[in-house]
Amino acid sequence: MSTFVANMGILYIIPTPVGNMEDMTFRAIRILKEVDLILAEDTRTSGILLKHFGIENRLMSHHKFNEHETSAAVVERLKGGQNIALISDAGTPGISDPGFFLVREAAKAGIEVYTLPGATAFVPALVTSGLPCDRFAFEGFLPQKKGRQTKMESLRREQRTMIFYESPRRLVKTLTQMGEVFGVERQACVCREISKVHEDCQRGTLSSLAAHFTEQEPRGEIVLIVAGADEADSLPIAKEEEVSPPMPHKKSKYQLKMERMESEE
Repeated sequence: MSTFVANMGILYIIPTPVGNMEDMTFRAIRILKEVDLILAEDTRTSGILLKHFGIENRLMSHHKFNEHETSAAVVERLKGGQNIALISDAGTPGISDPGFFLVREAAKAGIEVYTLPGATAFVPALVTSGLPCDRFAFEGFLPQKKGRQTKMESLRREQRTMIFYESPRRLVKTLTQMGEVFGVERQACVCREISKVHEDCQRGTLSSLAAHFTEQEPRGEIVLIVAGADEADSLPIAKEEEVSPPMPHKKSKYQLKMERMESEE
């Protein structure tokens, strides 16, 4: 259990727009102006955002390649009373972006963590897809090479709607592979460029979507929503010994002798 300590600073997790700048909240802008330091996944990308909203504050780089090294120093700043905000290039930090490690270390040190509600790409994509959204499994990015097929196989009988992030150059490959594992008729939806000018959602089967994006090269950031398995498809595969015909029973010498005597009569 974590015990929060008075006089320590607060770590704010601040969602930023995934496309449209108008998705930034008033509260997020205010906190980014007030904190002592802003941690940014890419200071150049975040610099554009902050300039747009007139936020003049100190930026420090904090990304997946250095978060283990920088988190200790950030926690010390927080323990010293500084308020610090974490932002990523787009969306909510921690959702397929740096954030989890720092939040865990801050909580372990007794530091309060406030996460603001705000933009994240998969929620609007899920709702727009038309697939059930009362229960879902967020899977993020699939492994690019090693473990990719194994991961898909592990999800073959998943009954909840599944959510994936994917790059445009791997989309057709992913749709094709999913068709082989989940079945080509499984329903899915590909949402591109959420909240941007060229936002687009295509719905259909895995095979029809693979054909569509083979003809029309996909571009932009992609969220892939895949329907869960039907109850019949989610039943465990019967073991070989359960479906194999029973082995013939070997007759004893006595049984063979009696059968021979009966036939002679």
